[in-house]
Amino acid sequence: MSTGFKPWASGDIFIAVTDLNNPADDHAGIGHIRQYGADLVLKADVSLSQTSHLVGGLKFDRHGVLWAFDSHDHVVLNLHRDGRVVVRDFPPRAFSHANFAADGSLYLGEHVVGDSIKPEIQARMKTYISKVPGSERFGDGHVFKFDAAGKLQKEYATQTHGGMGGFLGVTMSALSPDGKRLVYCSETGPRLMQYDLANDRQLPDIQNIQPPFPPGPPPMFFGMDFGPDGALYVLRGGSIHVVDEKSGATTRQIPLAGFGWAVLDLARDGSYAFVASFFTGEVAKVDLTTGQKLGSIQTGAVKALAGVVEYQGEQG
Repeated sequence: MSTGFKPWASGDIFIAVTDLNNPADDHAGIGHIRQYGADLVLKADVSLSQTSHLVGGLKFDRHGVLWAFDSHDHVVLNLHRDGRVVVRDFPPRAFSHANFAADGSLYLGEHVVGDSIKPEIQARMKTYISKVPGSERFGDGHVFKFDAAGKLQKEYATQTHGGMGGFLGVTMSALSPDGKRLVYCSETGPRLMQYDLANDRQLPDIQNIQPPFPPGPPPMFFGMDFGPDGALYVLRGGSIHVVDEKSGATTRQIPLAGFGWAVLDLARDGSYAFVASFFTGEVAKVDLTTGQKLGSIQTGAVKALAGVVEYQGEQG
């Protein structure tokens, strides 16, 4: 049952889940944004008529507007506290997330790249991937800069890895505190990449893990975020890594129960983070000093949760 948003309060958690109910397409269904209080109790559940596939990439801009994405259907949404849901007019690309610069400009990451999927992955996939209109390509895996009004300013030719399926582009990223670099990954791939936005050039990978791999799941990168002290936090499926960008070394690991943790959102003061498991649909609140789980939301959205963000108020 869909209900309208309740008045937004600092500490509210917003989670993107999708009812995946199409046997012919395992990423198709009705998207929802669920609102939880700081006590992790459900306050509202808003269904989205504007989307057709997996919804994710939740993030608040500096004015408290919630952004959400359906990269399969090339839809970018703005959700406002007064209940308005606005479809933004961006080029028809598979944008899946945003980063917001201090000057009001924004960077959108293109989720997919190329025109094919690795055969061994394609054999078990039931996922329709849209193509760029007028082409036979899913996308270019680039980052696009827009001004505050949504006018295209720049396209950056970011390198990508492709991930396990070979078609994943810039799936997750974080803007450096000085706004000059973008740290990003092709999820499920073994590269933590970075791009110099100020000088429009690819930089050496921060981490690039090559075989032979140790036993267990192969090394994979997922969501990342910068703490208030500039420290880089990166999800690796089964743990959060604190990474020294200069040396490329992991200076600390925060273990998580199980594997499949893919979405990360840090508190503004850096004391805790919310992490979401794509495999189980759990959202956990984790103390970044002790590693203790401070709370949990069981959404029930197995392989259907692709966004989580805490509302921490406007930034001016």
